Amino acid sequence: MTRILVLNGPNLSRLGTREPDVYGSTTWADLVSLLESAAQTGEEVVVRQSNDEAELIGWLHEAVDTKSEVVFNPAAFTHYSYAIRDAVAIVTSAGLPVLEVHISNPHAREEFRHTSVISGVATGVIAGFGTDSYLLALDALRRRRA
Repeated sequence: MTRILVLNGPNLSRLGTREPDVYGSTTWADLVSLLESAAQTGEEVVVRQSNDEAELIGWLHEAVDTKSEVVFNPAAFTHYSYAIRDAVAIVTSAGLPVLEVHISNPHAREEFRHTSVISGVATGVIAGFGTDSYLLALDALRRRRA
């Protein structure tokens, strides 16, 4: 059984009400349902969200311990959290993929969002496709396994 952790950073639990012009109208509950139902035979998709940097780091460590693949939307932590960057590097150094995802395209937004400290250690980055970014990431993981 392949386990995929879909980890989400700050404010993503506010989807549907937070800046719908940027993030769309899909709610957090809708996204969780979409991703859990996207699991294919032989996959377990576990969706989590935290506003806490330490909790996200713990979940990345868990990915190594459980040999889980990761789809990760670090949200605001994308731009400045070297601690999360180092935790992502631990996962990828263990030979496990981490796909960085973003609902919006950070490069089409404010200049401070143009830099990701995570991208340099992530396996790949998918951004700007709304919540489909997550589905594209799941597909990319499956293609890597094939």
